[in-house]
Amino acid sequence: MLNKIAKPGGLLLGGTALALGASTPAFAEVSSETQYIFNTLLFLIGGFMVMWMAAGFCMLEAGLVRTKNVSTMCLKNIGLYSIAGILYYLVGYNLMYDGVDAGWIGSFTLWGPGETAAQDAIDVEGGYASASDWFFQMVFVATAASIVSGTVAERIKLFPFFLFVIVLTGLIYPIQGAWQWGGGWLSEMGFSDFAGSTIVHSTGGWAALVGAVLLGARKGKYAADGSVRPIPGSSMPLATLGTFILWLGWFGFNGASQLALGSAIDAVAVSQIFANTNMAAAGGVVAAIAATKLIYKKVDLTMALNGALAGLVSITAEPLTPTIGEAIIIGAIGGVLVVFAVPFFDKLKIDDVVGAISVHLVCGIWGTMAVPLTNDGTSFVTQFIGVASIGAFVVVLSFIAWMILKVTVGIRISEEEEEKGGDLSELGMEAYPEFGHGSQKL
Repeated sequence: MLNKIAKPGGLLLGGTALALGASTPAFAEVSSETQYIFNTLLFLIGGFMVMWMAAGFCMLEAGLVRTKNVSTMCLKNIGLYSIAGILYYLVGYNLMYDGVDAGWIGSFTLWGPGETAAQDAIDVEGGYASASDWFFQMVFVATAASIVSGTVAERIKLFPFFLFVIVLTGLIYPIQGAWQWGGGWLSEMGFSDFAGSTIVHSTGGWAALVGAVLLGARKGKYAADGSVRPIPGSSMPLATLGTFILWLGWFGFNGASQLALGSAIDAVAVSQIFANTNMAAAGGVVAAIAATKLIYKKVDLTMALNGALAGLVSITAEPLTPTIGEAIIIGAIGGVLVVFAVPFFDKLKIDDVVGAISVHLVCGIWGTMAVPLTNDGTSFVTQFIGVASIGAFVVVLSFIAWMILKVTVGIRISEEEEEKGGDLSELGMEAYPEFGHGSQKL
């Protein structure tokens, strides 16, 4: 299993990551079994922290949509997480990691664990339990699907959205992921994306962008004269809670991408990643607050929340090699980019309900292109090739998938259903019945 060296994190050798770019100090050797246990534990802890990000996306999106669509957002998030897991088991994992061999794609075979607890003996030389590895990789693909959910909210049909999630998690995500983390052609070229600024976040952002363009804007969002009508969300406390949950989960997202905790140098690396991840988010928040105050004369809470996420996305491509000061700057630039990107997409009349395209696509590109600033083992040319090739692949396949859905089953609810809200038109229930349509019947 350790031969899958291009998954998130650094090159592994005997349980020690060489991503630090320095010789390994002479620490006392630990047994292979001890390394196996600590590496597995890192995957499991990181995995459930990333899984908890599903709750963060859910709360963030529920807070930023109108009351009449909150239940729909909750259903979409728990549904997409479950679909992603099943598809990654059926086809995604082996398509991403099995037999890529510097090529373009793995195998279309069902994933199965390499060992089980029922076995009399476990080969600890493998480095970590295969099920812990699969679990950690699976929660990443669910994150990519969550990015799409918020962008196309309030006007997309539920089941066509789930059908797109099947395509995204079963085909699009694992194929492009194989190019780098599966040891494919981008990995051979030297492209670097430690924990997925491009492979996870930009992929979700590109898919969301295509969906938003083909779906169209919400009714009343853009006036005939080109002006933008703000549509406030249902709960800013809920959106803030979602952001803090995502911030917490990101420590598992980036930290466990070191892929090893079997040596002291790995422990140092994970610690550095945690610190850089945290401070990049802080830089994004402060920069977004300052930028909105300077530009709009008032501070926008939603921009501050997206500033935190922008900083997190920006540092994800390389959270290990920057100093803490450099991490703050990288995150701060991401926070400023979001402040300008959100109105830019509005000028193009691309309706992104939660600002996910600005956060995950724009800052995913920035974070990936910033890697050579602190990691001298990479180059801007190679990074650009990775960003452009993955972007083109995701756009083309997403366009095909969205268009097939649009011309067959349709992807947009009717104007009447949109006016009523997805909760009543799609689910027949409301998140807050005491304050909605249901209260009028009592």
